[in-house]
Amino acid sequence: MGVDQIWLGEHDRPSDTLTENEIAFIATRDSFYIASVSETGWPYVQHRGGKIGFLKVVDPQTMAFADYRGNRQYISAGNFAANDRACLFLMDYVRRTRLKVYAHVERLTLDADQSLTDLVSDPTYRGRAERIFKLRVEAYDWNCPQHIIPRYTEQQVEQAVAPLRQKLQQLEAENAALRARLEGRSE
Repeated sequence: MGVDQIWLGEHDRPSDTLTENEIAFIATRDSFYIASVSETGWPYVQHRGGKIGFLKVVDPQTMAFADYRGNRQYISAGNFAANDRACLFLMDYVRRTRLKVYAHVERLTLDADQSLTDLVSDPTYRGRAERIFKLRVEAYDWNCPQHIIPRYTEQQVEQAVAPLRQKLQQLEAENAALRARLEGRSE
């Protein structure tokens, strides 16, 4: 099935315009995988990460993100210079959900569109942005969750464990108080 044949199914409509559901999902991601293809036809997949919401939805058919200096290999950037097609996988491991987005990528300098630069820039982020990748959505699809293994971030684990730690502290304090009372009686 080609990109132009991807459909959402029951709604029987082309999937080239993001709905509120996809926009909300994208806004809560702190990473994604992006695939590109070299001039010689070799695929390349790269992980991109940042603060929650660093991938911005500009409008229902456009997304963008700041490209920060990394390992200075520029493989994705070079691939997009030759072939503007990309595929993004946005994962929610906890909910076992995956959004696949096909897009055309435009590489922009930071001074090319000040409003877009302002949208994707984060002055609190310690990295140095080198360019902006603007993505025009060609199609998207929600993939089957069957083989997605739940994974949790450190923050999610800490939130889940916090009530247990509080209860443990309470029980330890209660235990210490009971010991002190017992030791006071035995003297």
